Amino acid sequence: MLTLGVTIAAALGAVARYALDQFVRHRTTGAFPFGTLLVNISGSLLLGVVVGLGLHHGLTSTPKALLGAGFAGGYTTFSTWAWETLALAEDGWPGRAALNAVGSVAAGLAAAAAGLGLALL
Repeated sequence: MLTLGVTIAAALGAVARYALDQFVRHRTTGAFPFGTLLVNISGSLLLGVVVGLGLHHGLTSTPKALLGAGFAGGYTTFSTWAWETLALAEDGWPGRAALNAVGSVAAGLAAAAAGLGLALL
């Protein structure tokens, strides 16, 4: 039953990712993938909160699996981030590619740490 729940949560996460990416894409200009950046940062924040709630407030394994592996796993995207980074470089934007690569990792780690901090409140 948990597997079905994780599957449904992942599907919802994927739809949320697509919706947020499209929302951002239609409101920004240029070649930089702001939608994917926002998705991965917000997903890292969510994972930080989930892990923090598990560590400090006893969040049980079922909601951790549903929110972490399920929703956040379907929501965040390593493959799109990697592809968009390579596309920026191939399209003649090596600086933007580097910014996307380094900035996404740094911002994701900071968001995860912030999520851990939020869970302490």
